[in-house]
Amino acid sequence: MGIGKWKDSIFGSNGSEEKENDDETYSSNKSSTSALNEISDDGNKMILFEPRAYSESQQIADYLKSNNAVIVNLKRVTPDQAKRIVDFLSGTLYAIEGGLQKLGGGIFLCTPISVPVEGKISDDKDTKPSTMKKPKQEKDDDDELDW
Repeated sequence: MGIGKWKDSIFGSNGSEEKENDDETYSSNKSSTSALNEISDDGNKMILFEPRAYSESQQIADYLKSNNAVIVNLKRVTPDQAKRIVDFLSGTLYAIEGGLQKLGGGIFLCTPISVPVEGKISDDKDTKPSTMKKPKQEKDDDDELDW
């Protein structure tokens, strides 16, 4: 009910007054950005995340709880922080019945139960034939972090 109609119902209608804005429109309280966020939060995204601190692991867990798959690159954190992040994400994935796959040195794929993953990525160390000798080279960063 518009203000004019409300005023008329309380004080009575004066026939000489013109009624303005009889066709009032009401908009929803949601902004256009929140409407876009509702559309994009349906779990159809692949999130790439490179945390710089353990405190960012909760944001990764929030993405997983929203049914988004997350690729986590742990190369920018210390090995101790990386272990803590993986432990935290393992607990989150257990709670939502998700999965965790190692893609490479310090890179993990975290998926909720609604995202099926097929196939497996093998470690380079496992796929080399035993007859091939590995040439001596400098120590790789991945070896240093013991992923």
